Order: sequence, then structure tokens, then C-alpha cells
Amino acid sequence: MFLSAAVVRFCVRVLVAALVVPSVASADLIFSSAPRDTREKEEALYKPITDLLTRAAGQKVTFKYGDNFLVYQSEMQKGAYDIILDGPAFIGWRMKKLGHVPLVKFPGNLVFNVATKKSNEKINTLTDLAGRTICSFAPPNLATMSILYEFDNPARQPLIIETQNIKETYQGLASGKCMAGIFQPKVLAALDKEKQLTKTIFQSKPIPNQAISAGPRVTPEIRDKMIKALLSPEGAVATQQVREIYKVPALLPASGEEYAGLGRLLRDVWGFDQ
Repeated sequence: MFLSAAVVRFCVRVLVAALVVPSVASADLIFSSAPRDTREKEEALYKPITDLLTRAAGQKVTFKYGDNFLVYQSEMQKGAYDIILDGPAFIGWRMKKLGHVPLVKFPGNLVFNVATKKSNEKINTLTDLAGRTICSFAPPNLATMSILYEFDNPARQPLIIETQNIKETYQGLASGKCMAGIFQPKVLAALDKEKQLTKTIFQSKPIPNQAISAGPRVTPEIRDKMIKALLSPEGAVATQQVREIYKVPALLPASGEEYAGLGRLLRDVWGFDQ
């Protein structure tokens, strides 16, 4: 059957339109963060931020929930997320492996103390904990990874007794369930106000706080627009709920230099090859 040139051109336009429509959704930039709450709560929490970034970029930014930490890690490793808010070790790894660039960060540095009971005369240095128990959050929690990284031989690392919150970590140390616990200095000082129970045997080197990073699908021009938006008064409103959770007064510009190399803290976490 012979088709006229006009009919052929019409069919081509229909075919092209059909092919273009599905690509609109795939062109969305995907924002995510380490899952800490239900899907509904996190979608509501991050909606003001994705709305802000959509306006700044002139391109739709959509939040994608990580379901659980294993899913979140897997999707991150595959490069499924374009814009991510999480910890410095993940940011350092993405910079090296996925071409991410830090945009803005929470102010201050993160430091972690390892404490044991004052009455424990056998534990005086971090190396004394080789093969012994430490109460802490499950890896890849940053505090836990920062301490485990100090042990070059995995066979000599302490055994992590997983806890759900910092009070449980403190109670585990106090009850003798664990030989030591990992704390942020201010939190430990608040828990052991009289300094009667614990002694600090190790303090980690300071590392930069959590940040938002963007991957290669976010162009330098759009990155600059996002940074400007996040640091603006409008950005302060959009990030207010998140900042309240982490007790952060304001966001600051972030640089790649301060996060470079921090992916090394993930060396013992499955899937994060160095």
C-alpha cells in the first residue's frame, strides 16, 4: 500500500511524540536522603525543599524515599539519586565514584568519643577494645564507622552491640552489657553530668557535618542556582523543618576539599568499594 508523503510525516510526528512523552518523567531530578522515618513523614518533610529546588532549577525535582537503608545504599551506589542530603562519608564516596559535588552543609564539625567505665582499669586506650564489645548504632552509622576505621585489621575490630538510641548506648555501658560506648562529646557530658561513671579513652578527628550534594545530571549552572536558593531567606523557610530536627541554625556553602577522601570510612561496608 502506498502512503503519501504527508501521511508519512504525520506518522513520524506521532511516533516521535510517543517516544518523547515517557522521557519527561525520567528527566526529573531525584532528591533523596538516608531513611529515618516513614515514607509519608519524609515526603512531607522534604517537599518544601524539592519545591524550592524545582523553582531554582527550572526542572522538576522529585523526592524518592529509600524504603530502608539497604535499598537507599543500593540505589545510591547505582547513581539513582541526583541530589542527596546525608553524611560526610557517603558524600566523599559519591565524589570519587559518582562525580557528586557538595552544595551546602550543616555548620560545625562532627567528633566522636569512645568512653568506658572509670572503674574499668583494663581499658585505657582504643586498642584495648580489640575484640571487645562497644555499644553503638549499626554500621554504616558515621560514629561507628569513624571508630572502626581506627582498627586496620578487621579481625581485631571491636564487636558492635547495636543500639537504637544514644540513651540505650549509655545504659548498655552502665549495665556492663558493653565494655565501651560511642558518643558525641556534648551528649556524653549531658548523660554523665557528674562525670562519675565514664572516662573518655579516644576522640576522633573532626570531620565536616552533613551536606547536600548533587550528581552529574545537575549542571554547574543549575548547581549554582540551587546553592543560591538554599542559602536565601526562602531557602531558610524551606529547610526549617529539617534544620529543627538536626538543631541547625542555618546552612553554609560547602566545598569539595573538605569532603574529599572521607569515603574511606566506608571501606568495611559492603558495596562501597574504594
